[in-house]
Amino acid sequence: MNDNYLASVKKQFLYYKQLGDKTFAQLNDDALIWQFNEDSNSIAMIVSHISGNMRSRFTDFLDTDGEKAWRIRDEEFEPQETSREELLIKWEKGWECLFNAVNALTSADLERTIYIRNEGHTVVEAINRQLAHYPYHIGQIVMLGKMLAKDGWQSLSIPRGQSQNYNNEKFAQPKQNKHFTDDVLNNSTANQSSES
Repeated sequence: MNDNYLASVKKQFLYYKQLGDKTFAQLNDDALIWQFNEDSNSIAMIVSHISGNMRSRFTDFLDTDGEKAWRIRDEEFEPQETSREELLIKWEKGWECLFNAVNALTSADLERTIYIRNEGHTVVEAINRQLAHYPYHIGQIVMLGKMLAKDGWQSLSIPRGQSQNYNNEKFAQPKQNKHFTDDVLNNSTANQSSES
C-alpha cells in the first residue's frame, strides 16, 4: 500500500506541474507578470512562491525543518520583473527539488516525523499538506491563464460541452484499476515525443 501511495503522489505532482506548464505555453510574456491590483498576485509571483516553498520544504526533507532560515517568504510576493526564461528556471528548480526528495523516499520513510516551523508531521502528512497547497496555487495560475488568454485558451481538462462524450468513452472501456492521471500523462508524453 505504501508503495502505491508514493507512486500516486508522484503522478499527482507531475499532473499539477503539467497544468502549470500548459498554462505558461498559452500566454505571452506580459501576461506572466500582469496583476489585477496591488493586493493580487501575478502568475510570476505565484511561481516564485511555489518554487520558494518547494525548495524550502524539500531540501534535506527528512533531516531539517521545512521552513529554512534562508527562505524569505515575503519576497516571493513582491512584483516580479522577470523574463519568461527566468520564471521557468525558477519553476523547474522548485519541481526538481520536490521530485528529488520524493523519488528518494521508501515506504519505510512514510511514518517518520519531520518538522515544518517546529510542528511535527509524518512524511505522509507533510506530503499531503503540499499536495493540497500546490494545486491550490496552480488553480490560481490556470484561472489567470484562462482570463488572460481570452478566446485563445485551450482547455486543460474536459472542454465545455464535451462531458457526455468523455463519459461515454470512459464507460465504453472495461473496468480497470489505474491512476486518474495515466491517460493525461501518457498523452502528454506521446505529444512531446512526436514534437521532438
